Amino acid sequence: MTDTLARQFIPLSIAVLTVSDTRTLDDDKSGQMLADRLTKAGHRLADRAIVTDDVETIRAKVKSWIDDDGIDVVLTTGGTGFTGRDVTPEAVEPLFEKRMDGFGQVFQMISFQKIGTSTIQSRATGGVANATYVFCLPGSPGACKDAWDGILEQQLDYRHMPCNFVEILPRLDEHQQRTKG
Repeated sequence: MTDTLARQFIPLSIAVLTVSDTRTLDDDKSGQMLADRLTKAGHRLADRAIVTDDVETIRAKVKSWIDDDGIDVVLTTGGTGFTGRDVTPEAVEPLFEKRMDGFGQVFQMISFQKIGTSTIQSRATGGVANATYVFCLPGSPGACKDAWDGILEQQLDYRHMPCNFVEILPRLDEHQQRTKG
């Protein structure tokens, strides 16, 4: 096993997308919280945007980021509930080459400890698309905090043992015989 003290932090480029019909960059607490946390952890905020709750609009933005060789991770916040306007999973999941079922399961375990059975109303999801990690988080700042602090901060840190997302990032597209930045 590699000595964790010998491992150096590897900063990733992370894009943050807020899905909302009402938010602006000025009042987007969840997107701002994610941007603040990822930069505090040492990662680079590659881009940040807000789009409306529309399947094609969400999908187009996420697709543009997963097609960008300079972006390693996409975080979305909002649109994961059950209302008629909540369409983020429907927009993003068709882009996945591989679903990450464990992400939603672990998110719900963490959330259950804080909000009990209300966690069942979240459809947080994650996956891999074009050698890019994509995570769809609920729109509340608390849920974004739980996902970052409880899962993503560790998994996006190369020093985290026994394994993490960073160490397998270069191998995500092996089946396609190409490399991504």
